[in-house]
Amino acid sequence: MAQQSSSASYLSLVASCDDFPYDPAAIEAYYQLYLPNNRRPHGYMLPATVDRMPWTADFVIRHDQPRSVTVLDSSNGTDTASAINDAFARLVNDCVERRLFDLLCGQHSEPFAIVGANCDKPVHVERFAAALFGLTQRGAHLIAYTIEPDAGMKLWIPRRAAHLYTYPGKLDTTVAGGMKAGSSPYNTIIEEAEEEASFGKALLRQHARSRGAISHMSVTGTRFPGEQGLVVPNVDFIYDMELPPDVVPKPQDGEVGEFYCMSAEEVQAALLREEFKPEPAAVLIDFLIRHSLITPENEPDFVEITMRLHRRLPFKVGI
Repeated sequence: MAQQSSSASYLSLVASCDDFPYDPAAIEAYYQLYLPNNRRPHGYMLPATVDRMPWTADFVIRHDQPRSVTVLDSSNGTDTASAINDAFARLVNDCVERRLFDLLCGQHSEPFAIVGANCDKPVHVERFAAALFGLTQRGAHLIAYTIEPDAGMKLWIPRRAAHLYTYPGKLDTTVAGGMKAGSSPYNTIIEEAEEEASFGKALLRQHARSRGAISHMSVTGTRFPGEQGLVVPNVDFIYDMELPPDVVPKPQDGEVGEFYCMSAEEVQAALLREEFKPEPAAVLIDFLIRHSLITPENEPDFVEITMRLHRRLPFKVGI
C-alpha cells in the first residue's frame, strides 16, 4: 500500500465532504434553482456557472437578491415533468456540444432523478451535469467483509482504476454507484456489485443488508478535476455484506484496478493517510462507528463526526 505522511483525522476526513458552510447567510452567494410549482429550491448554483450557461427560453434568471434560476413549464400544466426534462435536456446538450464545462467530459451520461419535483412523472437531469445545478445526488455503497476466527474482521477494499476521471488510483468502498433515475438503492447495489466485483444477485439477496444512510454537502475543490466551487449535496445509502470465506471479489468492468483484503486496523491507517476517495472515506468511518471500532472512548470528536455524517440538507431528499 502507498505510504504518505498526513495530519488527517476522522473529523477532517468527514469535513472534507461536508464543507459547505453551516451559516444560513452562505446561500446569498449562490443562485437558487427552482422548478415549477415548487416554493422550495432544488439546488444552489455558482454565479460563474450561471454566467457561462447558454440559457434557453425555458429558464428565467433573476439577478437581484435572492438570486434565482427558475425552470418554466412550457406545457402550461399539461405535462410539467416532460417540460422540465426537455428543458434540461436541451440545455445540457448544448453544453456538451460546445464543451462549455470540463466536468461534462464532452459526453452525455445517464439520467439522475431530481427528487421532490412535485410532478406525477419522474424528473431528471444527466448525471454529469447535476453538480452544475447544485442538485442533490444520491448513491449506494456496499462494504463487503469477512470475520476470520483468528484474524478478526477483514474488509474488501478496491483501488480505483488509473483511467477514471475522479480520484484515479484512490481506495474506495467495495461497491459503489450513483442512483440512476428510476432505480432504487438496493437495485443500484445489485447492478454495481455484478459489474465491479462479480458478485451475483443471489449472493446479494442472501447476504447484503441495509444499514441506513449518511448525508453531507460539499463544495468541489482542488482535488476535483472539474469546475471548482460547485455545491454537491449528497445522500449515500449504505449496505453491509458479510461474505462467506470462499467468496472473493473480482474486478469486471474496468473501473477497479484490484481488490485488497485489509484488516480493520489497516483500513483505519489508510484512511488517516488520506488514501481513500473522500466520500467512501466518510462511508467507511460510518461503518467503523457502527461496528464499534470508532467509539466515544477512543475518538474525542465522536459526537461532531456522527452529526456531520447526518447533515440535514436544505432540499427534498426522498426516494
